[in-house]
Amino acid sequence: MPGTKRFQHVIETPEPGKWELSGYEAALPITEKSNPLTQDLDKADAKEIVRLLGQCDAEIFQEEGQVMPTYQRLYSESTLTTMVQVAGKVQEVLKEPEGGLVVLSGGGTSGRMAFLMSVSFNQLMRGLGQKPLYTYLIAGGDRNLHLNKHGGGDSDAHGPQAGLEYPPIPAPSPSSCPPLSSCHQAPFVAGQMDYCMDNPAVFLPVLVGFNPVSMARNDPIEDWSSTFRQIAERMQKLQEKQEAFVLNPAIGPEGLSGCSRLKGGSATKVLLETLLLAAHKTVDRGIEASPRCLLEILRTFERAHQVTYSQSAKIAALMKQASTSLEKKGRVHLVGWQTLGIIAIMDGVECIHSFGADFRDIRGFLIGDHSDMFNQKAELINQGSHFTFSQEDFLTSILPALTEVDTVVFIFTLDDNLAEVQTLVEQVKEKTANIQALAHGTVGQSLPTPLKKLFPSIISITWPLLFFEYEGNFIQKFQHELSTKWVLNTVSTGAHVLLGKILQNHTLDLRIRNSKLFWRALSMLQRFSGQPKARCIESLLQAIHFPQPLSDDVRAAPISFHVQAADKKEQVIPIALLSLLFRCSIPEAQAHLAGAPSVCEAVRSALTGPGRKRNADALETLEPALP
Repeated sequence: MPGTKRFQHVIETPEPGKWELSGYEAALPITEKSNPLTQDLDKADAKEIVRLLGQCDAEIFQEEGQVMPTYQRLYSESTLTTMVQVAGKVQEVLKEPEGGLVVLSGGGTSGRMAFLMSVSFNQLMRGLGQKPLYTYLIAGGDRNLHLNKHGGGDSDAHGPQAGLEYPPIPAPSPSSCPPLSSCHQAPFVAGQMDYCMDNPAVFLPVLVGFNPVSMARNDPIEDWSSTFRQIAERMQKLQEKQEAFVLNPAIGPEGLSGCSRLKGGSATKVLLETLLLAAHKTVDRGIEASPRCLLEILRTFERAHQVTYSQSAKIAALMKQASTSLEKKGRVHLVGWQTLGIIAIMDGVECIHSFGADFRDIRGFLIGDHSDMFNQKAELINQGSHFTFSQEDFLTSILPALTEVDTVVFIFTLDDNLAEVQTLVEQVKEKTANIQALAHGTVGQSLPTPLKKLFPSIISITWPLLFFEYEGNFIQKFQHELSTKWVLNTVSTGAHVLLGKILQNHTLDLRIRNSKLFWRALSMLQRFSGQPKARCIESLLQAIHFPQPLSDDVRAAPISFHVQAADKKEQVIPIALLSLLFRCSIPEAQAHLAGAPSVCEAVRSALTGPGRKRNADALETLEPALP
C-alpha cells in the first residue's frame, strides 16, 4: 500500500506476506517456515528461480506491516536503537584497546561469517595503523571453514553471536566456556552466552538471530541444565541494564525452507557490518553512532540488491551452466580473489549439507595472501583433498584434472591483479570452454579487452563511485562481497533445484547432521505424509538405524545418538518418507528410490499415485521430545 513506509527504500520492498499471519505454520519458528513466495520453486525455470530468490532476499529490508505489525524488522525503531547501543559498546573497546577484543562466534554459516568479518575489520584497523581487535570462533574449529564435518551449516538454535571483551583479559577460547559441542551449535552459542553473562566484568554478550525469543528452541540441551530459550530470555532481561543484547529482527522464511545459508547469512553480514562500521566511522570524531548513520549504510546494502539482481538474465545462464556440469558428473569451481574467495569457499562448503552434495561438486578457492587470516592454520594446510582452498591447491590439484564438462567461475574486482587473472583464465581455457566471470568495477572502470575476449559470458556489475573517508571505503568492499554471495547462493541453489533435488521449497536430500536438522526432517515427514507424529518418528528412526531393528533402548536414546547414526547415511529422509507413503518396509522404500530418476520424482510419484490422498499441510505441533 503506497505511502505507508517510514523510509525511502532503494529497492521496492514488498508488503509483509502470508507468513506473518498468526496461524501460518504456527508450530514452526520463522526461520523454519516455508516461504509462500517459493512454494512452487521446484517447478520454476532458471530465470524464475532467480526472480523468486531475489524477492526473498528483498524481504531482509522489508518494514513492519502497517496493518499488522507482528514482528520487529531490520528498519524497526527497536532494532535500530539496539544497534546504536551495541555500536556504542564497540566504541568503548576501540577507545581503550589494550587487552580488549571484539569476538565474533557462531556455528556453520554464522561461524564462517564471523571469520569473514574479523578478517575485514582487522584489515580496516591495520590500514589505520591500529592494533587489530577482532577475532572469531567457529564450531568445530578452522576445519569447518572449509569442510562441513561438524554439525552442518545451519545454526542449531537462534543465530550467530558477537561478544565484546573488556581489558585486560585475553581472548576467550572454547575451553574457557562451559562444555561446548562442535556437533550442535545450540550448546556452542548458548554455552558462551551463559559464560559471558556469568562474567559481566569481562564480557558483554550480543546475540544475533532472526526469530523472536519466544520461538527459540526450548528443548533441553544434552548434558546441560538450560535450554536455549532460557539463555535468550536471560539476555533479554539483562538488556534493560545494557549488560547483554539480543538483536533479532524478522527477515521472513528462507527461500529454501530452513536453509539459513541464504537470507540468514546475508542478514547477519548486513546487520553486523552496519553497526561495526558505524562504530568505526564515528569513534575518531568523538561522536556516537546514530540511527541516521546506520540507515545510510543499510541503504548501501539495499543498493547492492538492486545492482546485483539487475543481472538476473546472466545469473540464470550461469545457473543453467552449473546445473549442466553437475548433471554430467562434472564439477563447478569458484575461483575468487581476496575476500571474494572466502565467499566462494563458503558457498561450496554449504552445498555439502544443504543438498547432500559431494565436497568436490561445487568448491571455492581463494586467490591471494591468506597468511594472517586463520586462528589455526595448521588445521588446514596439507590436510588432504578435503581441505584444498588456496591458489597453490588449485594449480596443483584441480587444474591438471579439469575436464571439458567442468565449469570454472572467476570472481574478482577490477582493482585486483588482472594480469594474474588473465594468466589463470588462459590456463583453465586449455582444459574447458565452460568459463564465466563475475567482475565488480566502479563507474569509469572497464575490463581490458584481451581479458574480456577470453570469456564467453561475464556478469559485469558496475557500482557507483562512493566518496567516503577511509572507513567508508569498506562499504564498497562489503557490497562486492554481499553481491557475490547473492549471485553464488542463487546459482548453486538453483542448479540443485534444476537437478530435481528440491520438492516445493524443501530439501529432502539433506543430511541430518545436528538436532535442528533432525526436527526439520520430522517436520517434512509430517508435512508430506500427513501421518501422525508418532508414526513419522518411528519411520525416521527405522531409516536411520536400518538394518538394526528398533529396540526400546534405541527409541529412548538421546537425539545425539540418532544424529550420529544419521550423519553416516545418505537419503534418510526420502527413504523414511517413501516408507510412510507406500506403507512399506525400509528395503522396499530403498528399491522405490533406486528406480526413480531423482529423489523428488520418487516422492512426487508416491504423492500423486492412484488412491493417494495428499495432505501437505498436515503439520502437528512439533514438540522436540521423543515419546
